[in-house]
Order: sequence, then structure tokens, then C-alpha cells
Amino acid sequence: MEFFKIRRTIPFMRHALVFNVISLITFIAAVFFLWYSGLNYSIEFTGGTLIEVAYKDAANVDAIRKALDQAGYKSEVQNFGSSREVLIRMHLEKNQSTSELSQKVMEVLKPQDASAEQRRVEFVGPQVGRELAEYGALALLVTAVGIVLYLWLRFEWRFGLAAIVANLHDVVIILGFFAFFQWEFSLPVLAAVLAVLGYSVNESVVVFDRVRENFRKMRKASTEQVIDSAITGVISRTIITHGCTQMMVTTMLIFGGQALHYFALALTIGICFGIYSSVLVASPLVMWFGAKREQFIKPGRKARTGDEQEGAVV
Repeated sequence: MEFFKIRRTIPFMRHALVFNVISLITFIAAVFFLWYSGLNYSIEFTGGTLIEVAYKDAANVDAIRKALDQAGYKSEVQNFGSSREVLIRMHLEKNQSTSELSQKVMEVLKPQDASAEQRRVEFVGPQVGRELAEYGALALLVTAVGIVLYLWLRFEWRFGLAAIVANLHDVVIILGFFAFFQWEFSLPVLAAVLAVLGYSVNESVVVFDRVRENFRKMRKASTEQVIDSAITGVISRTIITHGCTQMMVTTMLIFGGQALHYFALALTIGICFGIYSSVLVASPLVMWFGAKREQFIKPGRKARTGDEQEGAVV
């Protein structure tokens, strides 16, 4: 389905070097902030205190979160089990015990609602966080290797290498944003990063499919012209697909509350840079890696000679 069709091929590859220089600068900046500032890990990675609080009526999660913020506590608040139960994740400060922290939290919550009752308090050690970080990094590595193998088998090694460079470019830039602004990096954000990897490679596959098709159709065109035609041909599909996805993500970003805010924010960054990298990073890399028509067109069968002639022999 196409809402519009571009009649004239847009010369994207003419400005490929400029686009990739911009990408390289952005990538280096992201790596710098990851090294300099690091990620602001949530309690799931750093360790801390879990406090379960029960209320007589439905708990006002936003009011609880606001009260703790005003009291100077860095916390994550969400419903747990039912609307009357709340799970609070707290970062444990130095020289502060779990029991002392839970007591101070209840002193903040009691004036708001006298029915607030502490059900349990648990300490989550940093060992759990270290394991989560290791498994998260392993998940990223396995996903990246799977993408390379898939594209290598479906297309050719040049396409697989170009796609993985572009996709890792997206991941590093997302992490760079979180390091620069010190947004909280939690498990939902990690899930969003993994989702962006799959989402971005899907766009790359669409573009690469059209490139391969154009190599077979446009026999007199150069590689640059073939890629320009392929990108122009999928623009309508790209706008429809990514536009609809971003509408849903924007809804989560605005109305999803704090629990979904950074998840939706990571997806938004990933979608924007995913389009950019699939079109303006991966495609030029394919061209610079030496993709040619001969790699997609099988040589014709040789003519038969001698006693292998067709037809009857008299």
C-alpha cells in the first residue's frame, strides 16, 4: 500500500559521505559519554531495598511517587498484585540500614494515608544486578550475531556486515542518550534496546531486498543508482510503518506514566535512528564494501557441444 509515490529517484548516495561523517561524530560522542558519565542503572542492576506497602483502598501511585521525590528519595513505585498493594524500590544509601530506610519511607507515606501498612522489606544485593548486566550484554551479543548470520545467509556477507554496523550504531546512540542525560537504565529500557535491534534489521532487510531486486532489473545502472532507486521505492512503506509504530509509542510516552516513560523514550530514539541508519548508513556501507550486480545474477548455462546436441541424430 502506498499513500504517495515518488516519481523521481532521490540521489541519497550522492551525500553518503556527509551522512556517515555525521553518524561517526554522533557515535563517538555517545561512546565518550558512556565512558565519561556511564549509565544511571536502576535498582535492578545496582541493588537496593524493596518495600511492599498495602492500602485499604486503591493506592495513588503518582501521589506516592511524588511524596517520596519531595522527601529526597530516589525510588521506583508501581502496583504489585492488586491496586491496593504497592512495591517501592529504593536505592540504599551509604551507612544506612534497610530497616532504617523502610521506617523513614513509612513516615513519609503515613501522613498521606493512615491505612498504609508495610508488608515486607527485602534487600536486593548488587550481585543480582551484576548478573542482570551480564545476561543483558549476552542477550545483545547473541542478537547481533543472529542478525549477521541471518543476513549473511539471505543476502551476502557485505549486507550482513553493513547491517550489524548500522544496528550497533543505533544501540550505542540510545545508550549514549541515557548516559548524557543520566536517564535511568532499567530492565524495560534493556528490552526496548533489544526490540530496536530487531526493528532496525527489519527495515534493513526491506531496503536490501529492493536493492537485490533492482540489481536484476536495472542492468545498465551503477551500484549507486540501484541503491538510490531502492531507497526511493520504499520511502512510502517506511513512512507508513514507522509512523504508525511511533504513534503507539508516543501514546505510551505521554500516558504510560513513569513505569513506561523511559521504555517508550528508548523506542522513540531507536525508531528515529533506525530509519536513519538503515537508509543512510547501511546502504552506503554496502556500496563501499563492493556490492556488484554479478554477485546476484547467476551465470547462464553453457551451450552443449559434441554428442550432447539437442534433437535427433540421423
